[in-house]
Amino acid sequence: MNTVNPNSSITQKLGAVLFADVVGYSRLMSENELDTYNALKTLLSQIEAACARYQGRVVEVRGDGILALFETATSAVEFGVELHQISAQHNDSGSDQQQIKFRVGIHLGEILIDERGIHGDNVNIAARLQEIAEPERVYVSSAVYDQVCNRLRYGYEFLGPQQLKNILSPVSTYCVRSEVAGATLAGTMRPDAIVDLLERPDTPSVAVLPFSISGGDESDGWIADGLTDDIILNLSKFRNLFVIARNSSFFFRAQSMPPKEAARKLNVRYIARGSVRRSSSRIRITAELVDANTERTIWGERFDRNIDDIFDILDEVTECIVAATAVMIESHERQVMVQAVPSDLEAYGSVLQGQQHIFKYTRNDNRKAQNFYQSALERDGNYARAAAALSRTLNLDWRYSWTEDPGSAFEQALSLAQRSIELDPTDARGFGELGFVHLYRKEHSAALQSYQRALALNPNDADMHSDFADALAHSGENETAITHLQQAMRLNPYFPDQYLWHLGGAYYNLRRYEDVIETVNKMNNPTEGQRMLAASHAQLGNMDMARMIAEKHRAAHPNFSLSRWAKVLPDRLEDDTQHFVEGLKKAGF
Repeated sequence: MNTVNPNSSITQKLGAVLFADVVGYSRLMSENELDTYNALKTLLSQIEAACARYQGRVVEVRGDGILALFETATSAVEFGVELHQISAQHNDSGSDQQQIKFRVGIHLGEILIDERGIHGDNVNIAARLQEIAEPERVYVSSAVYDQVCNRLRYGYEFLGPQQLKNILSPVSTYCVRSEVAGATLAGTMRPDAIVDLLERPDTPSVAVLPFSISGGDESDGWIADGLTDDIILNLSKFRNLFVIARNSSFFFRAQSMPPKEAARKLNVRYIARGSVRRSSSRIRITAELVDANTERTIWGERFDRNIDDIFDILDEVTECIVAATAVMIESHERQVMVQAVPSDLEAYGSVLQGQQHIFKYTRNDNRKAQNFYQSALERDGNYARAAAALSRTLNLDWRYSWTEDPGSAFEQALSLAQRSIELDPTDARGFGELGFVHLYRKEHSAALQSYQRALALNPNDADMHSDFADALAHSGENETAITHLQQAMRLNPYFPDQYLWHLGGAYYNLRRYEDVIETVNKMNNPTEGQRMLAASHAQLGNMDMARMIAEKHRAAHPNFSLSRWAKVLPDRLEDDTQHFVEGLKKAGF
C-alpha cells in the first residue's frame, strides 16, 4: 500500500530498485569518445524499451548509469539478466576495445518518491551493490533473493554479508547466474554454515590462499591463480596432510584478513600464502607458511628464477610446506607428487589460462577453457593433464547440452580420459573423468574402480569425493556415499549445491525423507532441488506441500519429461529408479 504524507509531495512505496553502470566507461570515452557515446545512446534506447516490457520504468540516466524502478523483485531480476543479454548482442558487432558491459545491483524495500525521482537508503543499497558486482553479473540483496529464489530458474551464489560503502549494516548478497546448470557446480558460501563439519582434523591441516600479483600487469593473474592451484594439487596428494579445496581457498581472494582469521574460518592450523611477479623471462615467487596457533611464520622463501624453472619452484614450495608442517611422508608417497610436466612451457601456460575459465561453469567460459586445453595438446600431444582437462569440458558439454551434439562430446570425453591415463597413470583427474563417463554409460563397476583409483592418487580432492559418492549412491551403496560426502564438505566448506544434491539422493534411497528435506532446503538454487523435495513430501504424506512444489517446478522447468528423466538416471537398481518415480507421481508429476 502507498502512503502519502499530506504535508509534502513525497510518496513512500515498496519497490525493487535496479542500478546499472557501464564497466570502464571513463577508459572507453578517453579512447573513442564519439563512438562510445553513440554506441551507449543506441544501447540505452534498447534497454529502456526492454525495461517497459518487464513493467518497470527508467527513472534516471546518469551519464553511464541507469536507475530503474519495478513493481516486483521478479521483474527487476528478469530485466537485469535481459540487460546483460542485450549488451552482449550489441557487443557481437563491435571490437574488443569498445565492448560495453554493465554491472547491476538490485534491492527491494521502501523508497521515497517525489517529482525529482526516487530516494532513500534502499536506493543507495542498490547503487552500492552495483559497485561491488562483477562485470556482466547481477548482484541482489537477500530481500530480493527471498522473493525470486523459488520463482525464477536462475543460479544463485551466496556471497555472504557485504559491507557496502556508507551503508551502516552489512547486506547479505547473492550473485544471480542466468545459466543455472553450471551454478550447481560452483563453490558458494551458505547463510547457515554447517558448523559440525568444521572440526579441526587430527592430521596437520593447511589452506593455501590465492597468491597475489606483485606489481606488473594484473592480467597476469592467471599465473598466480594457476600456481596456487598447482600447489594445492601437489599437497592434496599426501594422505597425511589435510588440505582445504581450491573453491574454499579462493573465497579469500578479495579479503585481506590476517592468517589467523582465515585459519579460524576454515578451522585449519596452517595458512600458506605468497605473491608472484613476472617480467619477461624472469619470475619471482615469494611464499610463506604461517602457524595460526602462534601467528608465527615458520617458513618463508623467495624464488627469483627463469620462468623455465617454474616446475622446480613448484616442487620446492610443496616440499618446504610438507617439511614445515612436520608430516611423516613415506618415500613412495613422495613419488606420487611427481607429475608429468609438459615439454613445452607454453602448453603449461595454456592449461593455467584454461583453469581461469573452467571453474566459472558457464557455457562461454567452458568453451574458452576448451580452446586453451586444445591449444596445449596441439603444442604437446603427450600432456596428460591437458587431455584430462579437455575431457572435463566435454563432460560438461554433455551434462548441460552446451553443444549441438552432446552424444559426440560424451564419446570424446571418454577417449580423452583414457588417453590421459595412458599418458600419466598418476593423474587422478583422468581417472575421475573416466569414472563419470562410465557411470552414465551405466557401467557401475568400472565407474567405482575409476573413482577409487583417483582418490588413492589424490585423497584430498573434495569434488572427487562427491562424484564418487554420487556413483556409490547410484550403485546402491548409500551409507558409504554419505561418508564420502561428509568428507567432501569438510575439505571444501564453501561447497557447491551439487554436494547437497548428491547427499539428498543418498538419503532418499534410504527412505530418510526428513533428512532429504533438510538437506535440499540448504541449496542456494531451490528450483534445482524441487523434484527431490516434492517426492520426499509426497512419501511423507504432505500432499499439499508436495503438489505446491510440483507446481513451482512446472513453472521453472516447463519442458521436464518424467519418462525421459527416468531413462537418463544411472541407477544400478531398478527399484531405486522406480522409488523416485513413485514419489514424483504421488506429488503430481
